[in-house]
Amino acid sequence: MSDSELDPSIAALLAKRESLNADASVTEKMASEEESVSPARTNDVDLSVKAFEPVTKFFEDTSSGIFDDTSYYKTSLTGEGQFAQRVHTVLSKYLTCKDPKDKTVYRQQLVTAYWDLAGSIAPKMADLSTPLAKRMLLRFGILLPSLFTQEQKELFSKIIMENTTGEPVYYLDEWFKEITSGRIKISMTDETRPAHKATGAEGATAEQQRLMELQSKNSGKLQSSESQVKIKETERAMLESELRSRIDQLMEHLPITGFEPHRMPYSEGQRKLFGEIGERLHSLSKNDKELTLCLKEFQEAKKSYDSVEDKLRGGPAVIEVNKTDLNTEITTVRQMAKMTIGRQGNQFPIFSREFYHCLPKGTGFRENIISLLAWVESIDPGAFCRIHKNVPYRIVPYVLLIPTYGDFGFCWEPFDRYNRITSRGRIVIPMYPRDLTISVLRAVADLRWQVAKEKASYYWMEEGITGQYYQWIDSQKLKGDLKSFFVEDYILWMTKEASGVQRLDKEVRSIFWRFMPFPQSLKEELKKRSLVYAELCQKDMNRAMSDGY
Repeated sequence: MSDSELDPSIAALLAKRESLNADASVTEKMASEEESVSPARTNDVDLSVKAFEPVTKFFEDTSSGIFDDTSYYKTSLTGEGQFAQRVHTVLSKYLTCKDPKDKTVYRQQLVTAYWDLAGSIAPKMADLSTPLAKRMLLRFGILLPSLFTQEQKELFSKIIMENTTGEPVYYLDEWFKEITSGRIKISMTDETRPAHKATGAEGATAEQQRLMELQSKNSGKLQSSESQVKIKETERAMLESELRSRIDQLMEHLPITGFEPHRMPYSEGQRKLFGEIGERLHSLSKNDKELTLCLKEFQEAKKSYDSVEDKLRGGPAVIEVNKTDLNTEITTVRQMAKMTIGRQGNQFPIFSREFYHCLPKGTGFRENIISLLAWVESIDPGAFCRIHKNVPYRIVPYVLLIPTYGDFGFCWEPFDRYNRITSRGRIVIPMYPRDLTISVLRAVADLRWQVAKEKASYYWMEEGITGQYYQWIDSQKLKGDLKSFFVEDYILWMTKEASGVQRLDKEVRSIFWRFMPFPQSLKEELKKRSLVYAELCQKDMNRAMSDGY
């Protein structure tokens, strides 16, 4: 798009900005740093990690200068054909329009034009040569830097561009890059793909996709079986340590005074060790049988995993999704964006000081989100845990950050349909909400509800937290969306009840206390504040004593 094609109003806006040209070497360095982050660190689930690493750095010390580039606007639109021209035309009319009614029409037109443009840019995210301006357009919705205030420009210029945390938290441009390269599968939809017989290259790609789905399922079995082996090995080590300690005590004999070198017979305490040693030997025998079975399952899972892995290695080095799947994901992301906003929210897709009213710590930047997720986990330790064979697995979901002026975080998928054991779920969080903490809590509550419901399956209205909560809602004759009630109560649970402020119904508090318990240290603190929490702690003790907890 040449300078002559720019609308005079936009050209004037561009001219008003400070002409601090961005250093090309800086932007190239940022792109290379972003690409150097290994996706395996974030996409693979590491069951040994038990908590988030504390975030110590939220912003860079110096400005990147990307939004001071006078050619930013043109770079964003260049090469996008009719989609860029459409956005350019509608945006020009919107910025210069004085009539409120006409401006509303242009705003609506701009929503459609923007998402068409985003769909055109998205497939280019896997290309290292794609300009940063296009990435920032998807990441933050920034098309025209003159729509910043000076403070906002400085803030966004100091954002940490690359993911140095190792957590699966993605900006929209990074999400499309992972989707396009095949490292993350497209999001699940209600629509079923039409079955057809593929041939040639398409058939090879379809076979690779099938193998990847099978490998995902095998990965869950492999990680689960290996975890069971580690548990049984740890149990064996503890039993052996206890057995060795008791045998050492049994072998201690004091000399008989006056009859040296003869020694005393077993004492009364040592004779009691005979029974304890027998119990430990019995436990070791049981443990050995269980360990043998676990090892067999692990070896079979490893064999299946390696077999599929060998087939995958024989295929293309990088599995790229086909155009239809990518278009499906773009459509899905647009639907996600609408859901973060709600029916009556602000659908305006482009960053503007007119609508952005967040504080730096209240904006959905990656580091802020990770910090909030760590806070959630400190109060609700089971927030990201999934139980399999009575073993909790900590699995942080994929977190997609979408640049919308919405307030509703939510869960899109509780887990991969092919790997229900150790796969990541998917939650979506708006970047410019009125209250970022509440948006994150909504997403976590939705994730918790869906995981519990899927686990209970057909019995979700009878078992677990979903069953208990459903029965309470039903007894109260409340009408409305059950999950919405749960989400709102979860927010009160985390923001009020965790601080000792009683806002929930007695029955709901009891359900949450049982199925989403606070850490023991917080329980002890709450017990001192109110008799209500002291009674709940007493119920915990009673359940533990009756072995019914």
